[in-house]
Amino acid sequence: MITIRAAKDRGTADFGWLNSSHSFSFGNYQDPDQMGFASLRVINEDKVAPSGGFPTHGHQDMEIVTYVLEGELEHKDSIGNGSVIRPGDVQRMSAGTGIRHSEYNASSDVPVHFLQIWVLPEANSIEPGYEQQHFESAQMQNQLCLVGSRDGRDGSITIHQDVNLYAAKLSVGEELEYALQGDRALWLQVARGSLTLNGQLLVAGDGAAVREESVLQLVGQADDAELLLFDMAAM
Repeated sequence: MITIRAAKDRGTADFGWLNSSHSFSFGNYQDPDQMGFASLRVINEDKVAPSGGFPTHGHQDMEIVTYVLEGELEHKDSIGNGSVIRPGDVQRMSAGTGIRHSEYNASSDVPVHFLQIWVLPEANSIEPGYEQQHFESAQMQNQLCLVGSRDGRDGSITIHQDVNLYAAKLSVGEELEYALQGDRALWLQVARGSLTLNGQLLVAGDGAAVREESVLQLVGQADDAELLLFDMAAM
């Protein structure tokens, strides 16, 4: 079964310096029918104006993954980490017992466009942590690249939950297949471009919840597509 979460149906927030679209309930956007999927709790598509950003604020008991599409995002946190996240970088921050951080557009000239993703951890009160890995475009081109996993295998970031996170860039006409293994729940997020999922057209910002399918067939369409695929324990 495939359930499409259309980009046009997402919640939105516009603060001038921030334009954000929420796949699931977040902030002032609350929909009891859109509270997440399996262990995936938040997918926000954020566009931050030059020099704008989120001042220091706190999180607890959440795995927060940042995936930059365009521009540069500067991160600082209360456990001593400071970095700039660029396209190709995947960052994980484990909030655990509590962490404070800030995120700012590192440029005074161009916006930064990124996905902010929250995953419920498999246990509360873990030690706060931070990790960032870079993946070359060639690793994702027309293939699924593992960028996040429970055990950090193959150079992926470690996510404290039973989830395998893949990224891919799909050229027009290229096809990928992904077989579902056992009792799993999958979420596909189209970051840009367009593709078909088992024959259904998805465009940038669309998401799809997948259960009880044996195989996913992804085919690049009119625009080159970039996607994230979450393979999670069913909950």
